[in-house]
Formats: sequence, C-alpha cells, structure tokens
Amino acid sequence: MTLIKSISGTRGTIGGKIGQNLTAQDIVESTAAYAQWMLNTNQTPLVVVGQDARISGSVVSGIVGGTLRMMGISVLDLGLSTTPTVEIAVAMESAGGGIVITASHNPKEWNALKFLNHLGEFISGEDGAEILRLVESQEITYAGVDQLGSYQKAVGFIQKHIDIILGLDLVKTELVHEQNYKVVVDCINSTGALSVVPLLEQMGCEVIAINDQINGRFAHNPEPLPQHLTSLIEEVKRQNADLGIVVDPDVDRLAFVTEQGDVFGEEYTLVAVADYVLQHRKGNTVSNLSSTQALKDITLKHGGTYTASAVGEVNVVNMMKQTNAVIGGEGNGGVIFPELHYGRDALVGIALFMSHLAISQKKSSQLRAQYPNYTIIKDKIKLTPEIDIDDLLEKLKNKYKNYPQNTVDGLKIYLDENWVHLRKSNTEPIIRIYTESESIPTAETLARKIKMDMSAILKGEEV
Repeated sequence: MTLIKSISGTRGTIGGKIGQNLTAQDIVESTAAYAQWMLNTNQTPLVVVGQDARISGSVVSGIVGGTLRMMGISVLDLGLSTTPTVEIAVAMESAGGGIVITASHNPKEWNALKFLNHLGEFISGEDGAEILRLVESQEITYAGVDQLGSYQKAVGFIQKHIDIILGLDLVKTELVHEQNYKVVVDCINSTGALSVVPLLEQMGCEVIAINDQINGRFAHNPEPLPQHLTSLIEEVKRQNADLGIVVDPDVDRLAFVTEQGDVFGEEYTLVAVADYVLQHRKGNTVSNLSSTQALKDITLKHGGTYTASAVGEVNVVNMMKQTNAVIGGEGNGGVIFPELHYGRDALVGIALFMSHLAISQKKSSQLRAQYPNYTIIKDKIKLTPEIDIDDLLEKLKNKYKNYPQNTVDGLKIYLDENWVHLRKSNTEPIIRIYTESESIPTAETLARKIKMDMSAILKGEEV
C-alpha cells in the first residue's frame, strides 16, 4: 500500500494505516493545507471539485468538500467529470482553485487529489512545496460557524466544455460530419462515457462505446498502453470501424487504434495533432524529455522551434508559455492546446485529430504512416528505501560521460540517434526508464543494457 505526497498533489491507495495509504485523515490534512494556501495567497474562496468514476471517488469528494467548507471555502461540485473540464470550470467561474479527485491511469484501488490554481492550471512546484509545508505545520485555521463555506452542485459543465471545443476555428465539425466516421470508444468504465461519446456524436460520428458502464471497475488496466487495448482492437475490426479511441479514467490522456486494428501509438497522438495545428498555426512546440523526438522532426518540418521540458504537465505548460508554443503536451497521449486552455485535454485532442483526418481525406493508418517511425520502450524498476537514486544517476552519468546528456529532470543520455531517459516518478515509487530508437531491437537492447548497469551499481559492482 502506498501514499505519495508531492508537489503534484496527494496520491495513494485506499485503506490501511494513516500516513501509509490514502486515508480520511490524509485527505483532510492535504485538503486543509491546500485551502490554507489559498487563503494565505488571497484567492477567491471558491473551489471547483470534480471526480472521475473510480469506486472511492464519491467518498473522497465528500471529505474534500466538507474540509473546504470548514475552512471557510465554498464548493462548486461538478460530480462525475473530467480533469480538463474541471480546469475549464475554474476559469469560467473565476474560482480561486480546483481539486480533481482522480488517480489518472492508476488501478482502481488508487485515488488522488490534484490541485489547481485560479487559472485552472496545475499548481507550481513552489506552491506545491508550500502546501506540503503546511501539511506538517500547525498553521491551519478552520473557520467559525458563521464563516463556513457554501455548497452548490453544478450541472452541464461537460457540455459547456464540448461547446467551447466545437467553437474553435481549427475544429471542423461540418467536414467531420460529412465523412460519417464510425468510431469505437473504450470509456474504461469512467467519465469518457459522459464526455468522449457526446463529443463525437455532436461531430456527426457513429459511436460504438465499450466499457461504458460508469462504475469505476475498470475492465482492464486503465493506462492506455498497447497491451491494454486488445478489446478495443477486436471491436474496431469487428465493427469495420474507421477509428478506435481510448482515454484514461479522467480523460486527459488519449490513444488511437487505426481502421486496420493497429495501435496508432500514444506518443503519436501529440505528433499527429501537432502536425495539423502547425499546418494552420505557424509556431513552436514543447513536449517533455521522455517524449518521442518525432515531434521535433515535425516541428522543424513546419519551420518552428521544438523545446523539451522536464516531465510533468506544469513544466510543459511553463515552457510553452516561455516559448509561445502553439501546441504541446506529453508523449503519454496528453495534448495541450493553448487556444482552449493550458492543460492536457483528450477531448480537444480528439476534435483536432478528427478534423485532421477529415481535411486530409486519409485513413488513420495512412496518417500514421506519414510520420517518422520511432519506437519508445517504457520500463521501470521499483524504488526501495535503500536505493540512493542521486548516487545511482551520478554513476550512470559518469559511465556515459562521453555522450551528450541532459540533467534537467533525472538523466537523459543521447546515444547517437537514440536516447535513454531515467527519472524518479512523481506519482509512483519507481524509477522510469525510457529508451527510443528507429529500431525496435535497438530500443529494447538499450533498455536491457541500462537496467543491467543499474543492477550492477546497486550491487556495488564496477560499471
């Protein structure tokens, strides 16, 4: 069982002991610290709260809402929603912040609190550090009985989100409608059924939804990786569909399956959407250090500048603002389109991709074939208390000192046309290991080699 309190929020498994899992006390402490931070920074005392459909969501939401109100902060409760919808609602309602109750791609026993600022964007590292400090402090003051926050149940925000997307210049609803696309959507038993399905229907698509019972009992591992998409692939083939779509439980990550039943590749979600945007909006792009170099290739092709940021949505957003990027995101299927808002948003990613498909008059497999063909291997090792990750990375850095490196976030080593990136996860007790190459065997060999190097270092052997 696990509890992780970080600058990104509080995440853990439900049940167990205080301080070791996500218990009621841990939820209260983190929420109260967030509320105190809001009050200390003179934000509007209103917080938008929303949740994905995981089993513990309503219980956690009740604790969060009650704690906020006892801190003197009013609650606008969206109920079952998506992370990007909550982000947009914060800005629409001029709220002081937002809390999304979701553990994203983690299995059903996990849940988390994601904290947003008054812009509807993830809080900064500095603000996250202050909230962590407040958790450990004795500086939290609850409101008196006459100052308790109010509560309002909100409805219709997912449709408001969809309406804004359909109003974007680059979303070509009429052209998509003319194509009569048949699309299979894997809703992963969460709020994709409330958001992705109506979006596509309003764009004129015939939608076949699978795993659309909104019960949080995920039909498969909720991370949209190829090995988890077998049912979607089978249904695309069976229905002779034009496209398959899968999102994660909170609808900020997105992956496609082609009409042939092949995985489009979550790394290529952003690549394809960026290609479309850059055809109509000349400018720059950003993704994180663990994302495919195909985005850089596409950006240079369109005359823009590509920049890599540290991993984490807030880091990507900050870099996008610094470089005035017109599109950006993360290689895990996260698309950030600033014309809508600065947050990963599977719904706008879908709308832009469908527009790209309709304008190009190509099948999804043909679209995928026109992009550089890199392979990323995503691996990991579990972190144990005795592992000194800084020492481990320093020794790897020395071993590969003759190769270009980037240490902005962990260690990235550029090995000719290939690369390897190692970093400690912000959301799980693991070290992530990513390798990329144009050759699948090369990428796999790199991953094995790095893991062997790490194993030797941990055993105290020379490398």
